[in-house]
Amino acid sequence: MRPPTHILVVNGIKVRQPVFVLAAPHSGADLLARALKRSPGFHLTMGRPSVAHVVYAFARRPSIAARGMGATRVLRDAMAEAWQILPGACRDCSAPCREAGGVIGDGPCAAVGAVARFGDATPDLIYSASVLLQAFPDARFVQLIRDGRDVAADMLADPAALSWFKPVMLSEETEFPNPFLGVNSAEHRDRWKAMPTAGKCALRWRSAVRLSAGLHKELPREQLLTLRYEDLVSSPAEALEGLSAFLETRVPRVAMYGRSVPKVGAWRTRLRGQDAELVEKVAREELGRLGYR
Repeated sequence: MRPPTHILVVNGIKVRQPVFVLAAPHSGADLLARALKRSPGFHLTMGRPSVAHVVYAFARRPSIAARGMGATRVLRDAMAEAWQILPGACRDCSAPCREAGGVIGDGPCAAVGAVARFGDATPDLIYSASVLLQAFPDARFVQLIRDGRDVAADMLADPAALSWFKPVMLSEETEFPNPFLGVNSAEHRDRWKAMPTAGKCALRWRSAVRLSAGLHKELPREQLLTLRYEDLVSSPAEALEGLSAFLETRVPRVAMYGRSVPKVGAWRTRLRGQDAELVEKVAREELGRLGYR
């Protein structure tokens, strides 16, 4: 049974049906966030320190997120802090968030009188989905799915993503199962440490899409929409039309493409043969289930 709805007020505005973007790394959450950030009435944040700190704490130690209302209050308070619209509020924002909002100087990127809806697209927010649902029972979740081979190719070129794969990440204090790294048991600790980086990328993708599949069982249809990255790239008008209907607001297409968009299927030239084989071996079941042959 879900707890009673907590009425959160930010900047004098009641937070109703906030929108959260969930995805594996490099699956297009930033593209969707750009469009939502510039949608009428929206104030969407991406990686504010108050939220990122909590998200990664939950991701690395799943037991923290399972601590009932305590975890719920922590995440709700973090979101409330991130959504504050104050002079200089954008000073601590991530570069992608500032760029998406067209921020010049310290912001803020939104005007209080124009905001009616809040949202967040912090990277790896998917590992906090269950806590978000407890904190905001009326929330709307948009999850993005992308070919795991393209995801692995992008992760291998991203120093920030690779920093999570250092052996120290699986210390003696690490909790299992660990969805963030995709490791199911302490018995797999040494195998993970010895695995090539491409395999670790595949494990992270596989774990994230498994969590995404679980959300379909937990959330009613009116609260969850799943989009494919490939559709955003090949048929953006149609994909955003469905998103607009789901959120009952106009999501502008033009705002989504502020920079070059990775091509669909680029893994064929970007992944070395042995890396591609390993990614497909690790993620074979999920790639097949999602139609990525």
